Parts: sequence; C-alpha cells; structure tokens
Amino acid sequence: MARDKQRKQKRRARALLVFAAALLGLVFAAAGALGVAFLVVAYDPDLPRIQRLGDYDPPRATKIYFADGALLGEIFRERRTVVAMERIPRLLVQAVVAAEDAQFYQHRGLDYAGMLRAFFANLRAGRFAQGGSTITQQVVKTFFLSPERTLRRKMQEVILARRLERALAKDEILHLYLNQIYLGHGRYGFEEAARFYFGHSIEKLSLAEAALLAGLPQAPEALTPLRHPDRAKRRQVYVLEQMEKLGAVDAASARAAREAALPLARTPSLTASPVQAPEIVDWVQALLAERYGADRVPYLGARVRTSIDAAMQSQARAALEQGLRALDERQGYRKPLRHLEGKAIAKQLERLRQSRGPTVEALVIEVDTKSRTARLDLGTRQATLDLTAEPRFAAGKSGENPPLRSGDVLRVRAAPERGKDAVALDMGPQGALVAIEPSTGQVRALVGGYGFHAGGFDRARQARRQPGSAFKPITYAAAIESGRFTAATVLVDSPEVFASWKPRNYDATSFRGPLRLRVALADSVNTIAVKLLGEVGVEATIATARRLGIASPLDRNLSLALGASAVTPLELASAFGTFAAGGRRTEPSFVVEIDGRLEPASAKRSAISAQAAYVMVDLLRSVIEDGTGRAARRVARPAAGKTGTSDDHKDAWFVGFTPDLCAAVWIGFDEPRPLGKGEAGGRAAVPIWTDFMLGAHAGRPARAFRQPAGIVSVRIDPATGLRAPPEMAEAIDEIFVSGTEPVEVAPSAGEIDAETFLLEQMKPGGQ
Repeated sequence: MARDKQRKQKRRARALLVFAAALLGLVFAAAGALGVAFLVVAYDPDLPRIQRLGDYDPPRATKIYFADGALLGEIFRERRTVVAMERIPRLLVQAVVAAEDAQFYQHRGLDYAGMLRAFFANLRAGRFAQGGSTITQQVVKTFFLSPERTLRRKMQEVILARRLERALAKDEILHLYLNQIYLGHGRYGFEEAARFYFGHSIEKLSLAEAALLAGLPQAPEALTPLRHPDRAKRRQVYVLEQMEKLGAVDAASARAAREAALPLARTPSLTASPVQAPEIVDWVQALLAERYGADRVPYLGARVRTSIDAAMQSQARAALEQGLRALDERQGYRKPLRHLEGKAIAKQLERLRQSRGPTVEALVIEVDTKSRTARLDLGTRQATLDLTAEPRFAAGKSGENPPLRSGDVLRVRAAPERGKDAVALDMGPQGALVAIEPSTGQVRALVGGYGFHAGGFDRARQARRQPGSAFKPITYAAAIESGRFTAATVLVDSPEVFASWKPRNYDATSFRGPLRLRVALADSVNTIAVKLLGEVGVEATIATARRLGIASPLDRNLSLALGASAVTPLELASAFGTFAAGGRRTEPSFVVEIDGRLEPASAKRSAISAQAAYVMVDLLRSVIEDGTGRAARRVARPAAGKTGTSDDHKDAWFVGFTPDLCAAVWIGFDEPRPLGKGEAGGRAAVPIWTDFMLGAHAGRPARAFRQPAGIVSVRIDPATGLRAPPEMAEAIDEIFVSGTEPVEVAPSAGEIDAETFLLEQMKPGGQ
C-alpha cells in the first residue's frame, strides 16, 4: 500500500509538473506574443513622435480688449490660457497629484499596480471599464491618441508614456497637463477654470479652490459645482483627504477647507463670454486671418488691444437702438400690418402659397399669452414666433406688447437660429453708427446693427448705401480746393434739365433763385449741388473723394452730386473726419497693439489744404446752426455735419463732428424700401447722432475748431456775396481762403436790384 501511495504521489507530481510547464509555456507564449505586439506597435511609423511636445502650441483663446484694458471679447476653439509652470502655485500641483496620481513623482510614467487593478476590473466587466492611467498617460492620451478603448491603443499609451518620461522632466509633464486638461463649461486648463469658477487667476487660489479644481478632471461635466454642487463637494472632500494623507496640508487646514462652502464666484460674466462688441471681435478675427492665415487664428492665443472706448461703444449701441425703436414707434413697424377676417383670410393664405422671398406677410392663427408665443401660417407651412425674443416688438410708450390676435398679419423672416419651425419679426429698419477720432483715425465705437451678433452683417463697414445729400460736402470741398469757388459764391437755384435728367429739391416744386454756397449747403439745395459739380467737374470731385477716403465705386455722372453712388458709413466718417483734422487724412484703424507690440500708426497724408478744410468745417457748422441739422444743436458745443436722405427716403444719414470726434449714422432697411413718411436724415439719424455725441463728450471741455493761417474774414453783401459797401447795415462776415476773397464791392442800396445785378453778372461776358 505504501508503494501504491508513492506511485500515486509521483503521478500527481508529474501531472502538476506537466501542468506547470504548460502554464509556464502559455505565459511565455503570451508574454512573447505581447512583446512582439509591443515591438510592432513601438516601431509603427504612424505612432506619434514624442518630440512634438517640445513645441507645445495648443489652441488658446485670443483675448480682445478695449482701449482701457477691459475685456471686450474672445476668439477661441478651446477656451484656454497657457501659463508658465512658475506661475502655477505648488498648492494646486499638490492637489492635482493627490487627486489624480499620488505616485506621480515616484513612477516612470506607469503605475503597474494600478494597471493590474484595472486589468482585473476590466476582466470582470468584460470590457474596458477602467484605465488605471497616470498623469503621464493622460497627457499622452490628450495629445496623441484617439479616445477609443482597444488593446492596441492601450499599448500605444504605455509606449508613449515611457517615451514622454524620458523626454521631459516631471514638472514639464505637469505643465502640459495643467494647461491642457478639460475642466468643464468649455474651459481648458486650470487658469481658465480658475477665472471661470472663482473670478481670479490660479496664482490666487485658496486651498478649498485648488481642491475643488483638482477634482474636476475625473468627470468635468458630472462634477461641475454650477450644476452638481453636492457631487463637487464630495469630490473636493476626497481630494482634501488625500492631500492630508500625503502630508501636503495639515489636518486643521484640510478640515477648514472641508467645512467651508463651495467658493464660487457668481457673476453673470463668468457663465457667458463677455462679448460687448461682437462687431469688433469679427473685425479682429478678419485682421488676424489676413495676417496669420485663417487656420492659425484659433491657435494664436493673442492679446489684442483695440482703440475702442468701452463707454463710447455702450453709448453708441444704446443711442442707435433707442433711435430705431423710436422710428419703429413713429411708423408702426411693430404693429400688425392689418387685421383680416372672413374671405380675406383665405385670399391672404393663397397669396402666401404663391409668395417667394426672404420675408413673408404671415397670418396669425393662434396667440398663447402665457408662453408669449404666436402660431403663424406662412402658406406652405406653420411656424412659431417667440414674442419674448423680439425686443423691438415689445415697447410702446406704455412699455407693453401690442396685443396680437388671430387674423393679424405680420411681416416675418425664417429664423433657423431659434429652432426648426421658428420665425422672427421683420418689422423695422436697421442702422449703423461708427465714431472716429479725427486726429488719429482710430475707431472709438462701431455698431453694425440692432441686436448685432458675431458673424452678422456689419452695416458700419460692409453696407454700401446711397448717402444722398451727405455726399454734397465732397463736391463742395472739391470746389473750395479749386480756388474758383468760395462760401460766398452765388449760384442760381432754378429748374434745369441735364441729359434728360431734371434734379429736384427736397420739396420738389419751389426754387429760390440766387443763393450763396453756404446757404445752399445748409439748406441742402439739390439743383445748386448739381450745377456746382458740373462746374468743378466729375473727375475732379471723384479725385477729391478718393483722397478723403471714399473707396467705393463712384458713378461718373452728375447724379454723383446727390449721393447716388453707394458708400459705407465708415468711409463717410473717415471723409468728414478729414475736414475736422485740418485736411490731413489718416486711414481708419482699430488695433493698438498685439501681444504688447504696438501696431504701426496709420500714415497721415494731405487730402485737401488746411485752409479748404477749415472753410468746409465752417460751412458744415451752418448746417447745424441754421440748416437741416438744427436738431444737432443739442450737443451745445462747436460741431459740424451734414444730413443725407436718398431717393424715396430709403436711407437716412447724418455725419457730423466736433474737434474731438467724428460719427456717421445710417438708417435704412436691409432690403431697401422707404422708411416712411417724413423720415429724412434730420428726423431719423440726427437724434441718434446727438444722443451719442452728448454721451461721448460728457465731462470733456468744449473746444473750438482750430483756424489755420491763410484764412481771412471779409464783410460781404449776403445777397450778392461781394464786398459790402461801408454803409450796408445787413452786411455779414464770411471767411475765405486768402487770395479768394471778393474784390468787387456790391452795389449800394438804390443803385440796382441785387437779383438783377446777379443775373447780369451771370450772363455770358458779364463781369
């Protein structure tokens, strides 16, 4: 029996030996296969090269600032601000290490125990449930690898983690991690997260704040304190406990931080991008794309300081939008176009089914007063109108919404940005305002439209519209610059036909006979502007326009005098600003510096003589003091400008300036149509300009326009424009460019009728 027992033990031992050998063979085979696999992956030519990390250049937010350094807006693909490692407090580093990788400074990129735990967890789950990743592995995944969970990808991660540890120091790896990782709400890196959640830089983080941030990388959206404060608090407590366990903080400090409330900054600007001037953000983006290439703009992380004055920008937007609301109210744009009942409704629906175009006259079929929405029939489909999203619709003098009811007709446009079946009201004109500092050409404020949004149509820079009489000063400037005409030159306001075209004055019927150019410009007399252009010459006027800054195409005919050629508000502001700047034009600019480097100042060049510019300033002062721009006298300081109204009242303008600031205002529909009865430049645009200029000049002392040498003042006869005889009681003072003042003396009272005298002078051969 003993012998049988020994034989059984030997057989069992041999079986165990065979099994162990087989198992060992399988292990070696698996290890060999795994080794071969690692070699294949390691020498894969498509495996990213670790050297790329030496040129760390992630997408960073380009920040745009007002002239005073306040944040204006941002351009970003990933909202990130990269900070140097020496700026990152050790407290935050300790919190992150405690939360994410306690052995970070001891291992060489891989936590084998953690990987083993993850392996068995994945084995039990039957899938890749855990990663067991170190901070080094997380950096590798973030920079080089796709988010897929496969064995091959895990091998790549292990290989690259080892390479990264050999290539970079521990703090360099941490620098990448702390600047790269996503931390919720569109914020990447701890600097942006600190500013978002707490309103300050990481350099000012408290222990409680550092622990809260350090807990976010595990699941940023699930742990955000703004949406899940309880989860965020539990994670923060865990991080603090880990820090205490590792000796990074003492027990008392950890306990105080645990017991404190979540340290959140709760200001609206932290939950939304503070874009106060989206027009300027768009302009900066276009400039950077032109300079660096559109593909590079999201990665620049530039710091751009603009010339935009924060207060003026706010005042410009408020003035324009208030002026447009007032126009809406006067003309009833926010009211239903009409109310239909019975058979009229069927006829309207039939018209809608046949209509095409960006806007339609939709029929209201239901109004929900609780949700403040209306259901509309567009003929081919139904749509929803959200009245709470229509600020211009929401005001009357009472501040209440006009009541809507079934059967009302509203003009609407498609609004896919609000939803699949949404529409928006198209019930009012648009506008633009741009303000330039004449002495430097710097843009101080620019508003591209009511409710302007990023990527929208910037009417201040991009809308070419007929300026009407606002173009006349350019013709007058060419005339004064020629030396053949003065402010006292008399032309006759009379009906004439030019090549089958008969210019008419604003009232269309009356003509005033002989008028001095000062009076003709102040009262915006069309016939005299056309005659003056004919005398000066179309080519000479276009040349003057180009020197003053008008780059848009200009028609080479007499209609140019009445502003038939379309221009932009920015162009007109630049041209008028040249008068205020003594005839020297500076190309409009809006960027002061990029990344601390000053942008070259725009070159100044002479457009017209200083003397001609001063005469134009004085002529345009008469427009405000005695002419079509009288409503602008509210600015209560030396100011000059010109109104403009295009054919059929489709465009209303006012362009005016003080010695400190020049501003252009345009009002009109995007699809040109009449603004409404009585809506001319003096009524629609001047009040907006005046409100803006009052705000922009608040606290500034009033300054007079500087008179250059070479200007003389002469007493003249207001009827003839000639030198006044000594005894003339009604004589007035007029300024002239030296050498152009009248020499001839006007006839004395009783000698000859002034009009008869002028008509005699204007005959061929007259003196």
